[in-house]
Amino acid sequence: MAPPGDPEQGRPLLGQISTEIVRAFKQYYGKGPTKAKSYFLDDVLIVILRGGILQAEQTMVEVGQEDAVREFRQRFENEMSERLTHLVEQLTARKVINYQSQILFDPDMSVEIFVFDREMDEAHRRETVEALTRPHAALAEARDDETETA
Repeated sequence: MAPPGDPEQGRPLLGQISTEIVRAFKQYYGKGPTKAKSYFLDDVLIVILRGGILQAEQTMVEVGQEDAVREFRQRFENEMSERLTHLVEQLTARKVINYQSQILFDPDMSVEIFVFDREMDEAHRRETVEALTRPHAALAEARDDETETA
């Protein structure tokens, strides 16, 4: 894993975060999201993960057992909390003071929320503002902060 904003990585920090979170989900769940995008909002990092529900989980959802899947995911996230917060702390060079996760089934996505002990520095703020204010015509080029996987 490259240090925050490492030019060797060739990706802005938000893209690095998305990539590393997807990699962690693939490693620990056995299957990862098909798409991820990360956003900074002052002292909060939000990572939106799309796809990645396991076949067994999908089967449970189809028979009306969404709560059982949520309960399992919550227990698993509780165990993963330290690993994921450590990963985000390494990438951002900021202390995470709280982490929450929520799975949705329609659409198939999850939301990972990391709360930091302080707001982002000016460089990260500029990166976020630039990503959010790019013209819509340039969105195809803006994919450097979004990770899609096969």
